[in-house]
Amino acid sequence: MKSLKATGHQLADPAFQLTVLGRDAVEAHHLPRFHEKLREAGLFPLAPVAPAVLQINVGKMCNQVCRHCHVDAGPDRKEIMTRETMQLCLEALAQTGIPTVDLTGGAPEMNPDFRWFVEQIHALGRHIIVRCNLTIIVANKKYHDLPEFFRQHGVEVVSSLPFYNAGKTDSQRGEGVFDDSVRALKMLNAVGYGQAGSGLVLNLVYNPAGAFLPGSQKGLQEQFKRMLLKDHGIVFNELFAITNIPVSRYLDYLLESGNYAGYMEKLVSAFNPAAAAGVMCRNTISVGWDGGLYDCDFNQMLDLPVASLVQHIRDFDAVVLGRRAVVVNQHCFGCTAGAGSSCGGTVA
Repeated sequence: MKSLKATGHQLADPAFQLTVLGRDAVEAHHLPRFHEKLREAGLFPLAPVAPAVLQINVGKMCNQVCRHCHVDAGPDRKEIMTRETMQLCLEALAQTGIPTVDLTGGAPEMNPDFRWFVEQIHALGRHIIVRCNLTIIVANKKYHDLPEFFRQHGVEVVSSLPFYNAGKTDSQRGEGVFDDSVRALKMLNAVGYGQAGSGLVLNLVYNPAGAFLPGSQKGLQEQFKRMLLKDHGIVFNELFAITNIPVSRYLDYLLESGNYAGYMEKLVSAFNPAAAAGVMCRNTISVGWDGGLYDCDFNQMLDLPVASLVQHIRDFDAVVLGRRAVVVNQHCFGCTAGAGSSCGGTVA
């Protein structure tokens, strides 16, 4: 399977995705615009708060081509953050008190300067989150020591696992992914991750395999903990339930399966003002592989930069960025439906 970009798919174009989200959802299906719902809730324009997370996409290259990937990542994606841009990120961090750096991709570990970057961030005393797809750990011998590397630097590992069995996981992420994920989880457990009292945090991410909203995060966490321990002896800390956002390959899935209109209606009808008030874009600044600045990872993939004079990490200025309004569009209904959704799970 290739990325949408590699196949020349029209949905590889962010502008076309925005046209689909705007025209089809609003005009063809008579759904309200997201900013109108925010205004009704007294939240428009959506204002940021002090940044708590700098989320950095270090590249779109990945060893997997997942069915629902909003990044359209894959082995054929060559967009990779350079060490020069990483250095700019470090300089921005040094001038702020942002406590957490969230490294994502693609598979962030495939960036040739990934380990250097982690070491430099660690030296700045920041908490580091790595969004690891698990299979990268067992994909090649050069990655087998990642659990120990993560342990040495106190990295919090956040890993996607669509379900606690092979059927649902492999249908979304590819054949054999579940078994490889189990192997990787056991390797992480072996160095202390997820173990009580270790201080080494291992969190899992669940997102639905179809066109529906996730169930109760607490209930799902209990199920995952029980089944993974029973069947595989695996332990972890928390499970984050994340709503699929209608962007890139998940948008393609919705359109191809005929579920697009129904899914958008579900998101709109489940709009929750409490979730809207707690969305991650308010306390997160997202950095693209090329250093561009965005309100969130989803806006990044739709090429919607921050509404500020500061639009690149080289010009980073937390004060100026704090005066911006968060850029919103129709896909934002995904983060505000039901209990809400963020990179850390539910928000309401």
